[in-house]
Amino acid sequence: MTTEKFTQAITLINEANSEDPNIESWQGKQYPKEVLYSLRMSEMLSDFVPAPSIELQLAAHSQHICRWQYPRKNYEMNRAGYLLWRKELNKFHAQKAGEILASVDFNAETIEKVQFLLLKKQLKKDPQTQTLEDVVCLVFLQYYFTDFAAAHTEQKIISVLQKTWAKMSAQGHEKALTLSLPENDKALIVKALS
Repeated sequence: MTTEKFTQAITLINEANSEDPNIESWQGKQYPKEVLYSLRMSEMLSDFVPAPSIELQLAAHSQHICRWQYPRKNYEMNRAGYLLWRKELNKFHAQKAGEILASVDFNAETIEKVQFLLLKKQLKKDPQTQTLEDVVCLVFLQYYFTDFAAAHTEQKIISVLQKTWAKMSAQGHEKALTLSLPENDKALIVKALS
């Protein structure tokens, strides 16, 4: 029964994300931005962890659920604005995921654990929260870093890389160093870590 519920939940998360008006191209195909992000999160998780729990799989797939509904531009363009945006986003994602999981009759314990993970509670202490954060960072480095680097100063890029690295576990670092990245990106990572 859990497998059936899991499949239903993933379908509903994908349906919610398919309403994203932002479209991205990947390997010749068009995707709503957050559908593509969910796929990347799920793929990276299964590549990074041999047998992730149901809760971790659900959290990874709903990491950015309906994110476009909370645009960054609605908050002050400074560090305080950024941190407030992130905090409110996490709450929003947790609430949205919880509603979907409840609609397919997942038990309260599963829903609470998924929400706990999406709220990034006990980062560095809870192994599953840490794994989710590692996967978020790995997806950023693999798929979004090149565009990010092209749009910012080297100083900003180095700072973001150092903060990203600090959030990751030793296992996450190991995996990050095996990602197939353009030479420029690798050089920036090496510079940030030296």
